[in-house]
Amino acid sequence: MQFLAYILVYPLLWIISILPFPLLYLVSDGLYILMYHIIGYRKKVVKSNLKLVFPGKSEQEISVITKKFYSHLSDMFLEMTKTLTISEKELNKRFKIKNPEEFKRLESMNKSIILMFGHYASWEWSVVLQNYINFNGLAVYKKLANKYFDNLVRRMRSKFNTTLISTKETISTINENESNNIKSIMAFLSDQSPRLTKEVYWGQFMGIDIPCFTGAERLAKKLDLTTAFLKVTKVKRGHYEAEIKTLAEDSTAYNDYKLTDMFLREVEKQIYEAPEYYFWTHKRWKYKDRKPQ
Repeated sequence: MQFLAYILVYPLLWIISILPFPLLYLVSDGLYILMYHIIGYRKKVVKSNLKLVFPGKSEQEISVITKKFYSHLSDMFLEMTKTLTISEKELNKRFKIKNPEEFKRLESMNKSIILMFGHYASWEWSVVLQNYINFNGLAVYKKLANKYFDNLVRRMRSKFNTTLISTKETISTINENESNNIKSIMAFLSDQSPRLTKEVYWGQFMGIDIPCFTGAERLAKKLDLTTAFLKVTKVKRGHYEAEIKTLAEDSTAYNDYKLTDMFLREVEKQIYEAPEYYFWTHKRWKYKDRKPQ
């Protein structure tokens, strides 16, 4: 069944991926109409999240952000598919690094780097970062249940020499690299909701108490790694700009959870600047009422 689903869907993905960008965005406009106006894909979740974090905004303001978000979401889905066949030259034009010299400065410290970023603007096209670094590029991802689509995702995200490691492989891979003195830049999407346990750290995100992933911070402190944040901005349709912001050159000098909080503040800044580019379809605040008293 997994293979059947794959062979039915893959040809469509490949056809989409070879479309020229003007035609790709015409398809995206149609996808927006389908998702927002016809199917209403997770519209209740999106509006609920927006009303929760922006209690002062009117219904009309929430509606405007929602429509802009679905338009961006449609673009992002198709841009992700475009990664199948996009050339390195084309992607370099569309995803630019604002301050590549900061990568070089951090690498000169001869310490591996934890690079944290959120589900904002375009995280898929950040695979081009390997072109700006000398260190080994690693990206942590959650393995897909369908092994054929999982292999496809791995192939797409690693085509520009970034190595994908699943969440279960993360600690062993990083420990092995450090033991062998292989310096790496390790990318973590750290704004997701972890499983709710008694030991989970509760921080604030957009003014609301939520359980937080702390794996990136714990690795940085345990192995004495540099911690940085990647701020991705959507410049215009199909074009993004990223800036690396150093959070801690010496991660061990910070109290527990401080780096996680600093990361969340950076993501918040992005959301307040342009909320339509955040990934509102996920239930980031689903445990907000379950914090132990």
